[in-house]
Amino acid sequence: MAMSVGSDGGDEKPMSDINTTPLVDVMLVLLIIFLIAVPVVVQTIEVQLPKVAFEPTTTKPENVSLSVTTDKDGSCMVYWNLTRVNSSELLDRAVAKLKADIEKAGGVENLTPEDLPEVHIRGDINTPYRCIGGTIYTMQLAGFPKVGFISQPDPGDIKVQRL
Repeated sequence: MAMSVGSDGGDEKPMSDINTTPLVDVMLVLLIIFLIAVPVVVQTIEVQLPKVAFEPTTTKPENVSLSVTTDKDGSCMVYWNLTRVNSSELLDRAVAKLKADIEKAGGVENLTPEDLPEVHIRGDINTPYRCIGGTIYTMQLAGFPKVGFISQPDPGDIKVQRL
C-alpha cells in the first residue's frame, strides 16, 4: 500500500484516491461468514409440549372472569361474566373494579400481591390471537398483574399435571 507522490509532469500534490478493493474483500468475507453462522444460531430444538397442563383454580369472588370469542364476521367478542363489552368498556370496567378493590382494602399500602384480583380468560379454540392478545393487553393496561387462562382437559384426563 504505497502512496503516489506525484508524476513526472511537475505536479507535486499527493494522490488522494483511496483503494477500496481491500475494504470490499473484507466486507465480502464477513458477509459469507455471517451467512454461514446465522442458520446455526437460529436452529431450535424440537420439544413435545404437553397437550393440557392445568392446576385447579380457586375462584375468589374478586376475580374477573372473561370469555373471548369471535362473531361470524370475524370481530372480537369479549364477555365480562355474561355481559358483552367492547374494548373501551372493558378498560373502564377493569379500572373501576381495581379501584373498588383497592378502596375496599383500605389503600394500596394494605394490599399484598396475593390480595390482588386475578383475571381468568376463557378463549374459544377458534378465536384469533389478536382478540385474546388485545384482551390481555387491556387488562394489564388497567393494572391487573395476574392474567391466566382457563382450559379444559381432555375428557379422559383427570389427573393434575405439574410442570
